Amino acid sequence: MDLRILCYKGRGSFLLGSSPNRNRLLPRPANGDHHHSSRKSPKKITSSSSPVPSHRVTVHDRQRGVVHHFVVPEDQYILHTAEAQNISLPFACRHGCCTSCAVRIKSGQIKQPEALGISAELKSKGYALLCVGFPSSDIEVETQDEDEVYWLQFGRYFARGPIEKDDYALELAMGDE
Repeated sequence: MDLRILCYKGRGSFLLGSSPNRNRLLPRPANGDHHHSSRKSPKKITSSSSPVPSHRVTVHDRQRGVVHHFVVPEDQYILHTAEAQNISLPFACRHGCCTSCAVRIKSGQIKQPEALGISAELKSKGYALLCVGFPSSDIEVETQDEDEVYWLQFGRYFARGPIEKDDYALELAMGDE
């Protein structure tokens, strides 16, 4: 059984379950029924509606040492479109709340109103989240190490630097002491 959950401010829904579209953002059903449909609705372009602009996206995946090139419509999340084209990019939460899919924008612009996982300060320095990012132009981005982004965002709150692994504390916690 599939469960469709309305999310992302009415732009679509998230499908949980066993169908091929599970764990994907699906378009909002045309009939307004957000809770019972489990099939992806095709987009219909009529003569009165103009097609949505698409933009070329280049992702330099530093962790895997590869460069991906693909096209993303302005109204689609970059991560979801990449996955639909069998392109594997880093991610975790898919909701803009962590920094697993964080990138540094080298050129172009990404609209990301739901990116709660990074501060306004980091956004202004060119960081973005692919899971909730929409291309506003052709873009070139570079994946980031999640720990680096976390440190940039919260490091000033840790006066003594990064937290070091404490083997003794781990032994106590595991009952090995």
